[in-house]
Amino acid sequence: MQIDSVKTIQNLINIVGKPHVLTSDSDTRLYRQGRRYGSGNVLAVVIPGTLLEQWQVLQAAVAADCIVIMQAANTGLTGGSTPFGDYDRPIILLSTRRLTGIQVIQDGKQVVCLPGATLDALEKQLAVYNREPHSVIGSSCIGASVLGGVCNNSGGALVRRGPAYTELALYARVNAEGTLELINHLGIELGDTPEEILTNLANQKYVPLNIKQEEHRCASDQRYAHDVCQVDEDTPARFNADPTRLFEASGSAGKVCVFAVRLDTFEKIPSQVFYVGTNSHDDLTEIRRFLLKDLPRLPIAGEYIHRVAYDIGAEYGKDTFMFIEKFGTAKVPAAFAMKDKVDGYLQKIGLHGLSDKILQLITKLLPSHLPKRMNEFRDLYEHHLVLRIENQDIEQVKNFFKTYFNQHSTGDYFHCSEEEGRKAFLHRFAVAGAAIRYRDTHKSEVEDIVALDIALRRNDREWVETLPISMNDKILHKLYYGHFLCHVFHQDYIVKKGVDPLAMEHEMWALLDGRGAEYPAEHNVGHLYIAKPSLKNHYQQLDPTNQFNVGIGHTSKLKNWQK
Repeated sequence: MQIDSVKTIQNLINIVGKPHVLTSDSDTRLYRQGRRYGSGNVLAVVIPGTLLEQWQVLQAAVAADCIVIMQAANTGLTGGSTPFGDYDRPIILLSTRRLTGIQVIQDGKQVVCLPGATLDALEKQLAVYNREPHSVIGSSCIGASVLGGVCNNSGGALVRRGPAYTELALYARVNAEGTLELINHLGIELGDTPEEILTNLANQKYVPLNIKQEEHRCASDQRYAHDVCQVDEDTPARFNADPTRLFEASGSAGKVCVFAVRLDTFEKIPSQVFYVGTNSHDDLTEIRRFLLKDLPRLPIAGEYIHRVAYDIGAEYGKDTFMFIEKFGTAKVPAAFAMKDKVDGYLQKIGLHGLSDKILQLITKLLPSHLPKRMNEFRDLYEHHLVLRIENQDIEQVKNFFKTYFNQHSTGDYFHCSEEEGRKAFLHRFAVAGAAIRYRDTHKSEVEDIVALDIALRRNDREWVETLPISMNDKILHKLYYGHFLCHVFHQDYIVKKGVDPLAMEHEMWALLDGRGAEYPAEHNVGHLYIAKPSLKNHYQQLDPTNQFNVGIGHTSKLKNWQK
């Protein structure tokens, strides 16, 4: 069916107002271009201001036979919430960034989050209850949304909590007959019609009696703390296509339109940080096994950084680190948006990459931002591990380290001050964006980044990768970092000019298959990875007509999943 673009855009303007329907290339650039990968064209970017407007936009899009791509914060790394390539229908990109509501329920033990709610805002709102959201580090540093984490199997940095997951959600789907329907599985009585349900939710027009204890549905992952401790199992602890962690909105990757999720919150636990350095990966294996098998309680977090990643992060993630130190995480999305506008203008006049070079020059002139003891360990050791341990387990961990490193001269540890601990974890997450800055300031040497997100087997002792010489010769830098206790690693390869990044990525997949790894581990498959059968089946059940976020995971882009 040929759509009337002018009429469709006018219908959207009638719903949300002209300022919130973007159609020009310069206005839509921020939304239709992924942070690291993927970009494409859209008919319009629409930014509703209420849940009811979001529903009405969906109705207009489905009536016009448009593809709908849902987007929250656009912080993903695989192009999973942006268009990519050619499509058989026009695209409406529905941005939820204005729908930022957070509703605390059950005396702070649970929350209901609307589509644009960020982890940073949720963390601050829960502070008065002495509780935390599922994730408080990593993604929260760059403005990620709560719903994005649930929909994309994200998270897992906090070892006790596992991937973001809930079975309680309010979402819309297009059924097999092509009819848009709203499904209320929040476990909250909100009315009968979509208009009643969405208006009552937006206004928090419900009382405790309307909130049901859904005993057969959970609001967080109930198995992960057990699974991650099974260090002798020959399978990964968690990965994107795990069918046991795919449920309606959880793992939906934009194949439905989510209006709200209901999630558990977690008690804040007093903790301290240890920093470990070693030149033997076997040391970290033994430490991991001790922490997961012998410690009475699971560590709170355990993050790995290889020396090369440490160095690239220290130089090319420095401005991100210092910005968060100065202004906090809440300001990061606005800073990215401003930079994107500047970059768009510079690209038009042939000065692509200038802003990155200027920022890099400024930060290079500033003094070192990392603690002295961390930098000393960088000089001494190849492998680095940052551990957050509950206070009551501090002495046992300290005694283990003393005994272990008295017997093994390959490494050492130190007990961090509060400032050292905070900066160690912030540095780990500044590393994640550093490869992008390196690429954008070395255009003449770098073709692109091959970024892998992998889950190794829980019993894998040879977790350090060894590449064939033929592949090594095509790479400028290899950045290894990740969530060490669950054996989930992020591996960024900065490849030389002239090398085909996609061909190299496919070579990498073959190596990973041989190692029994799963990928992606915690990111959306986006337009990079191939959706495995369990994941593709989940998508097809959620979206039988292929109306939402079509083509992700290299699936069909055609209506009704035609080939």
